[in-house]
Amino acid sequence: MTLSVAQIDRETDQLVDEWLTLPEVATRLDLSIGRAKQLLKDHKLLGVRRGGGGPQVPAVFLDGKDVMKGLPGTLTVLQDAGYDDVESLRWLFTPDESLPGSPIEAIRAGRHTEVKRRAQALAF
Repeated sequence: MTLSVAQIDRETDQLVDEWLTLPEVATRLDLSIGRAKQLLKDHKLLGVRRGGGGPQVPAVFLDGKDVMKGLPGTLTVLQDAGYDDVESLRWLFTPDESLPGSPIEAIRAGRHTEVKRRAQALAF
């Protein structure tokens, strides 16, 4: 299974506090590495390359042993709006005064429906 993962720039990298490797994601979610890769392929999670090595996922995307509620749907909406993985990551972690905070903070706070509405508006 070939997994195409985008390389991110330094500015985008610095928006995220903690990164997890794919094996760390698999361990936290109690999955095989193959199943963790499938989450990336299915856009349930977002992973990017930082420097060398394999894909890494922002740790905040995981909530205990699950993917954060509301994240997969938001990633789908961003993809449908024409955002690539790096643009999606940047959008999720960039503060938005009208939320307040970043979209990822709003999703974490249970306001994923509001974030999805904003993501849908990006396509127009």
